[in-house]
Amino acid sequence: MRRLPVAVNSGAMPLLLISSSSVHGYGYLDHSEPEIRRILEGVRRVAFVPFALKDRDAYTEKVRERLTRMDVAEVVQVDGPAEIDSADAVFVGGGNTFRLLKELYERKLMTPIRERVRGGLPYIGSSAGTNLAGPTIKTTNDMPIVQPPSFEAFGFVPFQINPHYLDPEPGSTHQGETREERIREFLEENDTPVVALREGTMLRVEEQATTLIGIRNARLFRSGAYPLEIEPGSRIEEFLQAPG
Repeated sequence: MRRLPVAVNSGAMPLLLISSSSVHGYGYLDHSEPEIRRILEGVRRVAFVPFALKDRDAYTEKVRERLTRMDVAEVVQVDGPAEIDSADAVFVGGGNTFRLLKELYERKLMTPIRERVRGGLPYIGSSAGTNLAGPTIKTTNDMPIVQPPSFEAFGFVPFQINPHYLDPEPGSTHQGETREERIREFLEENDTPVVALREGTMLRVEEQATTLIGIRNARLFRSGAYPLEIEPGSRIEEFLQAPG
C-alpha cells in the first residue's frame, strides 16, 4: 500500500477544518464562530473559494454577510491567483468535493493556495474545503459528478478526513454500506489514517498541534487497528501511531 508523501504541519500553518457549516440547532457557521473569530483575529481581507457549489455569486454573498457579522472587513470571491496573493486568509467552502477540486486544478490555484498556506496564511475549510486539507479527497462522501485531473489535495495534514461522519442507526434495516465500512474499504487499499469528523466538530491546527474542537467525539481509523474515539480537546497526533 502506498502512502502519499505529505509534509507534516510545521507549526507555520494556522488551519481550521470544520466538519460542516450547518449543525442542527444552530444557524449558519454559528457553532464554529468562536474558532473562526480566533483564526481570523487581525485579518482584514478573506479570499473565499466558492467552487464547490454551482451558484458561486450567491454562495460568496452568503459567506460575506456571515463573516461581516464577525467583523471581517472584506470578503472577495476567488477567480484566480490574484485574490489569493492579496488575501490575509482563505476560506474554502463546502459542497461537492470533486467539483471544487476540478475547478481549483483548472484555474491553476492548487499551488498558489498550498504555497501561501504553508507560508502562514490562515486557512479555513468547511466540509469539502476540509477534505482538501488532507493528502487526497478519497474519503469524501460526495458523488463524482465531475472528474478532476487528480484526487491529490493540499496535504496540509498527514491524515485523511471524512466530514459529516455518521454512525450506524441502531435497529436500522438499511442493507447498504455504512460510513465505517466505506472507510475500512479505503484502508484495505491505503494506509493513511482517517479522521472521521461528526457534525459539530472541527480541527484546529496551530503550533504543531492538531486539536479536536466541538461538541462531539471524532473517530480515528487506522489500517489493521480498531477505530478509536477521540474526545474534544485531544491532540490528534497522540493517536495516529497508537497501538490497535
